Amino acid sequence: MPLTLRTLNVSFKKRNAFKTSTALSGLLLFAGFNISHANALPAPVQALADQGWEIHGQFDAPGGLSGFGASAQGQEIAIYLTPDGEHAIVGTLTDHQGENLTEAQLDQHVRAVLEAETWQLLEDSHWIQDGSTEAPRVIYTFTDANCPYCQAFWKKTRPWVEAGEVQLRHIMVGILAPDSPAKAATLLAADDPSAALKRHEEGEAITASAQPRDIEEQVYTNNQLFDALGLYATPTSAFQREVASGVVRIDRIQGMPEEAQLLELMGSPAPETQ
Repeated sequence: MPLTLRTLNVSFKKRNAFKTSTALSGLLLFAGFNISHANALPAPVQALADQGWEIHGQFDAPGGLSGFGASAQGQEIAIYLTPDGEHAIVGTLTDHQGENLTEAQLDQHVRAVLEAETWQLLEDSHWIQDGSTEAPRVIYTFTDANCPYCQAFWKKTRPWVEAGEVQLRHIMVGILAPDSPAKAATLLAADDPSAALKRHEEGEAITASAQPRDIEEQVYTNNQLFDALGLYATPTSAFQREVASGVVRIDRIQGMPEEAQLLELMGSPAPETQ
């Protein structure tokens, strides 16, 4: 079966840099696991890694080529190593019918890897639990204490949370107003952060006060994560979904969800309330 490769040819000797401004799609953080940490990379692929390309995984490719999933400057990239191991070819591999053979490999070996890493970053962030720890569905949502849409989102989600079907994890950020970081720190430092957040979302004003440095740094790192993910609105919510192949992926909804989006986010129609 004839194959064609629409590509930029990257010679190991020349080490040309790949430049692009296209952002990674979906909820991805532009810092992946470099497989060279565990295994020695072929010289042309290592040359690209030395230039800052992240090499996320290796895959089989037709025509005697070896494939590597990578990313650079926010661009998803497939690298194809020639059979002699001397050159790396960057581009889209197609068959004799013009079918894209690269897209599925990028999805598996770049996007899925980065999304798994991103989910772990969300888990490791500083959040306030809202709902049962036994809830089958977990949603991370970036929340600013000065955000009226966050308050509206909190109220909209009560049927699922109170029924024990969804656990929200509010990643507290301070981005909307000068006192937002202090309010976020005050909530995180409360004796019972979940109860304090509940009172605030129900209308109780927050009296912001100075907090220990480690608490203030928690807000700062949450803000950094918000920026690193390229987010621009609160609330922004991230959730997992299983695709047809059985692989778990991440979706996000920025801003207050519309009704259809809310049902997708919650994973089911609103449960009956007593």
